[in-house]
Amino acid sequence: MTTNPTAAIMIIGDEILSGRTIDTNVNTIAKFLGALGIDLREVRMVHDDEAQIIDTVNALRDDCDYVFTTGGIGPTHDDITADCMAKAFQVAISEHPAALKALTDRAIKMGWALNDNSRRMARIPHGAELIANPVSAAPGFQIGNVFVMAGVPKIMEAMLEDVAPRLRTGRTVKSRTIKLSYVGESYAADALREINGRYPQLSLGSYPYGLSLNGEFGTQLVVRGQDVEALDAAVNELKEALVSVVESGKDRNPLAGFEEITA
Repeated sequence: MTTNPTAAIMIIGDEILSGRTIDTNVNTIAKFLGALGIDLREVRMVHDDEAQIIDTVNALRDDCDYVFTTGGIGPTHDDITADCMAKAFQVAISEHPAALKALTDRAIKMGWALNDNSRRMARIPHGAELIANPVSAAPGFQIGNVFVMAGVPKIMEAMLEDVAPRLRTGRTVKSRTIKLSYVGESYAADALREINGRYPQLSLGSYPYGLSLNGEFGTQLVVRGQDVEALDAAVNELKEALVSVVESGKDRNPLAGFEEITA
């Protein structure tokens, strides 16, 4: 199996940790990375705290090929991410001409004046490369292997279009899902464990789902990996093993059954 690039995500913001704002950026970035064959290894959420941001980004950029941060690059006093990145990389920070032009052009287009607070968003660590923001103009930036993006989901997702061409890609992970209806995961655990032991290049997981409006419950068994041949073989073996599991399950619920719901 090839060695894919690795990545970590750092979500920055007191509003996330307080529960006031629900984060959706992790899910978006994870799917983005998965489609490129980049393995997401870790996600951390941190306060708007200078020391914590600096320590965390330095640790993550040493451990992973890429780090993606969201949040803290707006116009207010608690938007300290850009300054923290400059300190983490030990470089100066000042207004970037291209960033300032993008903000100024948008202000003119929208018919408002660019005030000092808005100009803060043009401050970029020296040596960083801008990340285009087609939604609201205020750019993110790349410094080293760290990609600093907005916390607003719509803006962050738009920034990923400019980030994608800069990344080294790997082999994408394929997955197969088997849905066990009216069968608890403990009844499939033995088969899953036995097959998992014979396919170390794959990841096999069990995920129970609860009661729905029609009273259905059960388990989803997910097999993931880069080796499609091994993936198919493991899924076929799992299906064979589940025949007896489902048959015994019919004693508890006559509706017990299984189906492969993804390919």
